Amino acid sequence: MSKAEVFRALHHGRPAGDPLVLAGPWDAASARALAVAGFPALATPSAGVAASLGYADGATPAAEMFAAVARIARAVDVPVSADVEDGYGLAPEELVERLLEAGAVGCNLEDSGGGVLKDPHEHAEWLAEVRSAAGDRLFLNARVDTFARGTGDPDQAVERAALYVAAGADCVYPIHAPTAVLPLLRAGVEGPLNVYARVDGDGPSPAELGELGATRVTFGPGLLRLALRSLDALPR
Repeated sequence: MSKAEVFRALHHGRPAGDPLVLAGPWDAASARALAVAGFPALATPSAGVAASLGYADGATPAAEMFAAVARIARAVDVPVSADVEDGYGLAPEELVERLLEAGAVGCNLEDSGGGVLKDPHEHAEWLAEVRSAAGDRLFLNARVDTFARGTGDPDQAVERAALYVAAGADCVYPIHAPTAVLPLLRAGVEGPLNVYARVDGDGPSPAELGELGATRVTFGPGLLRLALRSLDALPR
């Protein structure tokens, strides 16, 4: 099986309470450490990579993001999915080509840009073009930003998710969805559901999120922030 096939298979047939947990490396060294720790696959967080390169979240030039993803993918044997924000304005064919050149087996694609939600129908059409260009070579994780952008209507999230799944998304990611609405999202979303988890203990564990409906759990830039906070304990 190719790495893309392995990655896709990790999302299916999972019992409740046993979601796929993907750690988020921000550079090659952290990727190696997380792979050695036993994570079966990795998912880069755009905010974490941006911080490692000295940029604010959302301000990383596309070329630098793809180069960082390539360094991470080269450093490990496990599959690596890449958060490439809203695609940097690239045409679907070029976006797919650059992801594959970087060694990624999947990607996160956001449905907002500049802090504003995109038209869901137009975004679904764009996702369908990405799917057509990628075939089965990339696992598409469609991020739904309704909760992150101040529109906390679960029905709107489900409606967007349905459009994106119909367009060919393999998984949907309603980032920052409140824990209380996860069962509703699980009931309304077809296919794998990605849920954000905190790493500071202030929230459900990955297993608990799985019981609530998560197929896949990611931490965003949380591991980088945790590592940086640990530096405060160093003697001075």
